[in-house]
Amino acid sequence: MLRIERACWESGAHRLAGVDEAGRGPLAGPVVAAVAVFDRAFAEAEEHGMLEGLTDSKRLSESQRDNFCALLRQSPHVEVAVGLAETDEIDTWNILRATHLAMRRALARLTTRPDRILVDGRPVPDLPAPSDAIVGGDGKSLSIAAASVVAKVTRDSLMLKLDRLHPQYGFARHKGYGTRMHIRALLEHGPCPAHRHSFRPVREALDLRQRCELPD
Repeated sequence: MLRIERACWESGAHRLAGVDEAGRGPLAGPVVAAVAVFDRAFAEAEEHGMLEGLTDSKRLSESQRDNFCALLRQSPHVEVAVGLAETDEIDTWNILRATHLAMRRALARLTTRPDRILVDGRPVPDLPAPSDAIVGGDGKSLSIAAASVVAKVTRDSLMLKLDRLHPQYGFARHKGYGTRMHIRALLEHGPCPAHRHSFRPVREALDLRQRCELPD
């Protein structure tokens, strides 16, 4: 998992940042980006120690994600930062541009500008340092995997808060994704401020309610 990082370190990029996001697909809630920067000596020493098993957040259980996130946040050898793009920004700019905005916000919160940035997926414009876009990077790069976990845990925590504000939608269970339960709740209650009105299932649910004149 450190092959990509080692190539960057050996080319002279000493401060290396991994970036990933969580929440591009859901119908509600913010998109969250995270960045993780490792101390090289720590990463190489702990690749098969405390960091053993750290990978794409989708491959980990909730408890594994929580444990890795706590480890990363508490370690003096790792710097993590988070950036968000809220629902209104997603509706204004579209989800891709909002995701890029969240990534730039996360990187802006680092204490020191990185020498190089590793981004999961496709290229991202206007980053503060040279970058490499790596498709499937959260399963190939330890720093991107770390960012993946921090972004996922952070977003899940935000969705639990939204669930307390809007319990009728079941955000705690589906985290805003378009499950059957969520669609039924949208049809019954209509969208709330946390919903992404630019997403088709939300628009369609609102249109159907208006046509049927369903009460809130």
